[in-house]
Amino acid sequence: MRTKSSEKAANDYHSVRVAHEDVRESCPPLGLETLKITDFQLHASTVKRYGLGAHRGRLNIQAGINENDFYDGAWCAGRNDLQQWIEVDARRLTRFTGVITQGRNSLWLSDWVTSYKVMVSNDSHTWVTVKNGSGDMIFEGNSEKEIPVLNELPVPMVARYIRINPQSWFDNGSICMRMEILGCPLPDPNNYYHRRNEMTTTDDLDFKHHNYKEMRQLMKVVNEMCPNITRIYNIGKSYQGLKLYAVEISDHPGEHEVGEPEFHYIAGAHGNEVLGRELLLLLVQFVCQEYLARNARIVHLVEETRIHVLPSLNPDGYEKAYEGGTELGGWSLGRWTHDGIDINNNFPDLNTLLWEAEDRQNVPRKVPNHYIAIPEWFLSENATVAAETRAVIAWMEKIPFVLGGNLQGGELVVAYPYDLVRSPWKTQEHTPTPDDHVFRWLAYSYASTHRLMTDARRRVCHTEDFQKEEGTVNGASWHTVAGSLNDFSYLHTNCFELSIYVGCDKYPHESQLPEEWENNRESLIVFMEQVHRGIKGLVRDSHGKGIANAIISVEGINHDIRTANDGDYWRLLNPGEYVVTAKAEGFTASTKNCMVGYDMGATRCDFTLSKTNMARIREIMEKFGKQPVSLPARRLKLRGRKRRQRG
Repeated sequence: MRTKSSEKAANDYHSVRVAHEDVRESCPPLGLETLKITDFQLHASTVKRYGLGAHRGRLNIQAGINENDFYDGAWCAGRNDLQQWIEVDARRLTRFTGVITQGRNSLWLSDWVTSYKVMVSNDSHTWVTVKNGSGDMIFEGNSEKEIPVLNELPVPMVARYIRINPQSWFDNGSICMRMEILGCPLPDPNNYYHRRNEMTTTDDLDFKHHNYKEMRQLMKVVNEMCPNITRIYNIGKSYQGLKLYAVEISDHPGEHEVGEPEFHYIAGAHGNEVLGRELLLLLVQFVCQEYLARNARIVHLVEETRIHVLPSLNPDGYEKAYEGGTELGGWSLGRWTHDGIDINNNFPDLNTLLWEAEDRQNVPRKVPNHYIAIPEWFLSENATVAAETRAVIAWMEKIPFVLGGNLQGGELVVAYPYDLVRSPWKTQEHTPTPDDHVFRWLAYSYASTHRLMTDARRRVCHTEDFQKEEGTVNGASWHTVAGSLNDFSYLHTNCFELSIYVGCDKYPHESQLPEEWENNRESLIVFMEQVHRGIKGLVRDSHGKGIANAIISVEGINHDIRTANDGDYWRLLNPGEYVVTAKAEGFTASTKNCMVGYDMGATRCDFTLSKTNMARIREIMEKFGKQPVSLPARRLKLRGRKRRQRG
């Protein structure tokens, strides 16, 4: 309901301040960073050029590499004088409580505002300046370009428009700034436009930011609610000794069921990209609740899949970002591990090993296209490898994951491997894997079911427009990264891994979490369901025993996978007919045609392998304590004897 003071403000341009006796409330951001505030709601007195227009004056917006005319890193005024301003049209009466500012995002230039005035208006013509006693209040701005600075208004102001008027700026720079406005929109039940655009959710979940202790407590609550389908375990420890907790969701938690694929979600490799962390905590709550409610889709997913959820891979970094808070952490606070390592590109570079071997002409044997060994230097204690990275590698080597997604932030796109360009002199180059069509489908399955990713009308987060591939992108064609989790996963394990960037704002305000959950909920579920696409089966010997590490090859796709310890396997494939071969050391290879349909559910494709004659002979001889004769070695021995006799 509208208060008396807000009703008075609505009718009197000169009474925009809220009375002192009103309760002081902490208002959320209006949404410049999250793009809830559109470009049409931002205006400025003058602009240096289009790429430095008011629409670029958003907190944490990033400039393009070339800082071109379209995507630069701030609003910059066309002139440096005291008449310049940038304003926000909230489109409804709003209780403004604070302003957050930054300087210009630039590698080369130093531009920021050091002080400013704040004005408000109900009609954009008559303006009231925020006072400090009898005079205009001067707010202290920035002392460098990246660290956000919050100024709370001495008294909340109710108005529709708010304007920032720079009063001083860095001596050697220009008037440039990025900003966020804190404000509480006042209820307006008569305005259909506002009601229609306000996102609500019916899910009864814990929509808040959870620090490490709260995250652990939430996991415990979910485990107590659903003890029959959940298990909490840890995969290792962070640099500072925090346990890396995961939640397993399965109808038989704690065990690998033969024929059941394993899936994982990871979030928080960059500690300050917290939206993924909260989405995964919401997901485990949701799955538990829907399973108890006997939601047929969720029940089927839980009973047919072993799901692992690791919400915080870099808890040390998160705690640092959490201390800074939702708007004041900037773009990078808490991104790295405590010892300064970026987990996202801390994995061994297996791409270069593979490509160099393929390019050599004198390779004595066929180059392996999968399960490429980790280099010895990487395994040494002196290698610059994060404890968190080693924990993930051990986890992925232990569990036969088929599909995984790592949730990141700061963009709205799904990136698929390869992440490293093949041409060493390029920074961007489309570099597909042999499974490019499968990866494209997996990426599109998430993007197309997200509420915004494939919306051609939505504004780009920073500089990249991903609409040409409908919300997806090949990682290397975006920006090259050596040693990414995606590439390592594909080349060292059976797991197909993708990076899912879930929002422009890395650390959205709690008030945004219900909307972000609605944006991502269906996508999170649909992507998990893709683990059941392709073929699956068992590779057994003639006695019915599963054969571990048997190689599964698909004709025309130069990437193999291997069976798990029980001889079961899963091979992600798009619909079509495939010639599939199973082979193992000591066994005769077997080939068959396997059809993949359009309906969800992997096609069963089993193999029974017979031992080779040599393997049978070796078995018999070993049984009686003898070694089988190696015929090639015997021939060489005889030839040598004949030469000596001739001599």
